[in-house]
Amino acid sequence: MTDRLYLKNAYARDAKGHVTAHTPEGGIVLSKSLFYPTSGGQPGDSGHIVWVDATLEIATTIKLDAWQIALIPAEPQPLPPVGTEIMQHIDWDRRYRHMRVHTALHLLSVVLPLPVTGGSIGTEKGRLDFDMAEPPEDKSKLEELLNAMVALNLPVSESWITDAELRDNPGLVKTMSVKPPVGEGQVRLVRIGEGESQVDLQPCGGTHVARTGEIGKLRIGKIEKKGRQNRRVYLHLDG
Repeated sequence: MTDRLYLKNAYARDAKGHVTAHTPEGGIVLSKSLFYPTSGGQPGDSGHIVWVDATLEIATTIKLDAWQIALIPAEPQPLPPVGTEIMQHIDWDRRYRHMRVHTALHLLSVVLPLPVTGGSIGTEKGRLDFDMAEPPEDKSKLEELLNAMVALNLPVSESWITDAELRDNPGLVKTMSVKPPVGEGQVRLVRIGEGESQVDLQPCGGTHVARTGEIGKLRIGKIEKKGRQNRRVYLHLDG
């Protein structure tokens, strides 16, 4: 099983690891991955790895299964042999923008408390699809609420519950199409705020900022109809 370093410290930019395998397609499996793999609407990390006197650019990162993560090179070239110790360097600017957008989308699910049918995260904007028959009446009010939560600089923290506890509390799950990562015996919960100031708590395996103030100003973009009961809401980092 790949040790998921990005869950232990989303702010780490560099880390060591050992090559444990190569995939038939030319991917690199590591003992420890600082690189976040594509999942839950969040793109896989890019960056580069270094060993001895060689450097390899990484285009993206994927999950092979529930237990292993593979780094995908940007171009075909010789891979570090199995057993080699490498140094990982993620594209921090790209990752940090993903963290800001991902946390902002959690806030969007607070101001629009409806079932989420899909989502996507980018470096400049993200979007959530909602089970929503009619568009919001006052988009400017939603923006005001979002930016108020950002301005409060609420802490973003995590805790863990068992798979059984999640089954007993189905109301924690907001997403209809993307299921929480289960099967390992425990599920990670991401909490925004604490005590009486808590605004959100939901299962999530992505990377997030430590406080909402890091998100910066937000702007709601287009709201598109994507079916009789489905609307897509875009959220932009406005700076």
